[in-house]
Amino acid sequence: MASATSPLTCSASDLAPLLGATANATAAAAFLCSRFTAISDRFVDTSYAVDNTYLLFSAYLVFAMQLGFAMLCAGSVRAKNTMNIMLTNVLDAAAGGISYYLFGYAFAFGSPSNGFIGKHFFGLKEFPSPLADYSFFLYQWAFAIAAAGITSGSIAERTQFVAYLIYSSFLTGFVYPIVSHWFWSGDGWASPARTSGPLLFSSGAIDFAGSGVVHMVGGIAGLWGALIEGPRIGRFDRSGRSVALRGHSASLVVLGSFLLWFGWYGFNPGSFLTILKAYGTEGDYYGQWSAVGRTAVTTTLAGCTAALTTLFSKRLLVGHWTVTDVCNGLLGGFAAITSGCSVVEPWAAMVCGFVAAWVLIGCNKLAERFKYDDPLEAAQLHGGCGAWGLLFTGLFARGGYVDEVYGGHGRPHGLFMGGGGRLLAAQIVQILVIAGWVTATMGPLFYWLHKMKLLRISGEDEMHGMDLTRHGGFAYAYTDEDDQSLRAGVMMRKVEPASASPIGQPQFSPSAV
Repeated sequence: MASATSPLTCSASDLAPLLGATANATAAAAFLCSRFTAISDRFVDTSYAVDNTYLLFSAYLVFAMQLGFAMLCAGSVRAKNTMNIMLTNVLDAAAGGISYYLFGYAFAFGSPSNGFIGKHFFGLKEFPSPLADYSFFLYQWAFAIAAAGITSGSIAERTQFVAYLIYSSFLTGFVYPIVSHWFWSGDGWASPARTSGPLLFSSGAIDFAGSGVVHMVGGIAGLWGALIEGPRIGRFDRSGRSVALRGHSASLVVLGSFLLWFGWYGFNPGSFLTILKAYGTEGDYYGQWSAVGRTAVTTTLAGCTAALTTLFSKRLLVGHWTVTDVCNGLLGGFAAITSGCSVVEPWAAMVCGFVAAWVLIGCNKLAERFKYDDPLEAAQLHGGCGAWGLLFTGLFARGGYVDEVYGGHGRPHGLFMGGGGRLLAAQIVQILVIAGWVTATMGPLFYWLHKMKLLRISGEDEMHGMDLTRHGGFAYAYTDEDDQSLRAGVMMRKVEPASASPIGQPQFSPSAV
């Protein structure tokens, strides 16, 4: 069956005999074939336009997730560090854009190459090519900066600005692209779409939209950053007990979560890259457009299930309903389903979300036990739930969907779906190599920054807040008075009307929040 972008051919020599033995038969055949070819070319052009428009729209949705990250981060930190965390989110996109353009894309998708690293298209030289267009670059860049944004949340409220510049460029320009080459490039050694050489366990590791490639990479990088620089001042008391340093705005957390939810419809369904592709007979109602819709549904159900599971679980564990925990649970479900969203049934997605909520709760308990401080729970959420998502795909991937999405017939699929253990083995290998690679690259980088005194700000600056000490002023006119890490220094207070003046104008005086 010809693909949507394959041109249809017409031969005048084959058509002429069908027009009869007339003097003008050859000329008529040539004319008809020229018209047919023109129509075929226009159809191919339209197919490329439709698919690239779909990919560009998906890229815009994924980039909109940066706004979601910014709002989520801002709401999850204390008011005195709001400007700092917002600036780092801008930096992730800006510095990541340059580094991914110069090096990252080439390392990730610079085919032809070896199984470890790409080696073409540095600075988009000789681009576009038959392999990819500019829309594909933009889409992949949006993924790269998402990984950097995850890491920035783990080390928030205590990290020097220069450290953000260094790690963000290194992560998006080298560490992340290598991982995406392994699992997403046609040359990657563990890619299920590998075009040369044997597949890993005759399967390849299925990570459709990046539970491992994006979320585990960002989460593990953040884990090492937060471990090396240590917890925030006041996060644990002298006896080692946990002290909650709550974010200053639940409203921003909810807003950011909804923006991320919206962007995830570009993150997961958009990873098909094309939409105009039939799976069965040409003209059938069922095709890649159906798989795109199914992927959006599985994404939705996993997030919803994780949110509700977190809601009732936290009610039982702590005795009240907590909106920020529910938002984190929601995002944990999304991070987990990202790997298998295209190859599982909707009911399986609900299983994924249910388990993801408990994975996040368990990881947070471990973090508290070992005095690990992550203001956004980024390492637990993206690292822990991302790893569960890879295992989930190895257990629940449906064979028919795997064949449709990745091509072939009778490919290894989920263990619980009768597909044997080869896919699950490939998924375990992916978890191990991502953890090892990020540890071997980002761990030494953060340690070097720490030794060079470029990683963590001073205790005095941290107490006063990075907005005041590093960015020239506060984002708001007040700070939270229940900030238990604040022992001395500047106290910002909300300004409220105290009494009316004789001429009817209110006089203002400071009062505590």
